[in-house]
Amino acid sequence: MKDGEIEQYIEKAKGLSTPEISDALDYFSLPGSLLGIKHIAGKQTIVGTAWTVRYVTVDKDNMGTVGDFIDDVKPTEVVVIDNSARKDCTVWGGILSQLANQKGIAGTVINGACRDTAEANGVGYPLYALGNYMRTGKDRVQVAAVCEPVAISGVLIKQGDLIIADIDGVVVVSKSHIKEVIDRAHTMQEIENTILQDALAGMTISEARKKHNYHSLQRNPNK
Repeated sequence: MKDGEIEQYIEKAKGLSTPEISDALDYFSLPGSLLGIKHIAGKQTIVGTAWTVRYVTVDKDNMGTVGDFIDDVKPTEVVVIDNSARKDCTVWGGILSQLANQKGIAGTVINGACRDTAEANGVGYPLYALGNYMRTGKDRVQVAAVCEPVAISGVLIKQGDLIIADIDGVVVVSKSHIKEVIDRAHTMQEIENTILQDALAGMTISEARKKHNYHSLQRNPNK
């Protein structure tokens, strides 16, 4: 998919919820739902492409940094951090939230913990993580790699994959499947809206669902 097409589908994704995209992922038997990652601070929506970071336990014989990568992230990208689901130390704080917000970065998703959530709330910067905790990651973890694949909740996330987050959680659509998943999600959204309108107009919910094949919406006839 070319950059122009990706930008077009990012805009289309903004009209969808994570449940709708999750249903479309199910239709194609694709992984993508990040179990346990929840909204922590700032705005409650993120849509953008992944910029990945992987942390490891600090190597005292070869000390690295806790993360000076923020200058390399482009506006509208989403910082996706894998800290091996550690919640005993943080990899994102107030300085990063304020800088990321100023740069127009779309948000941050962390397989681990963040802190200084008041500062993220103050500027409206979206943070999603396993939780928040005040303890620093300095001298506990260090950056091992950037712009390389990471795995969160069993889902492989690569640079440029589509990230969508809202109050229900976070989903990932691999770059190679963005078009089909987002198009299917819109189709399913339209069908569910029609079911609702029929039910509001007086049809029973069972009749409306049967009329529009609700119970098979996630079943791909080609699978």
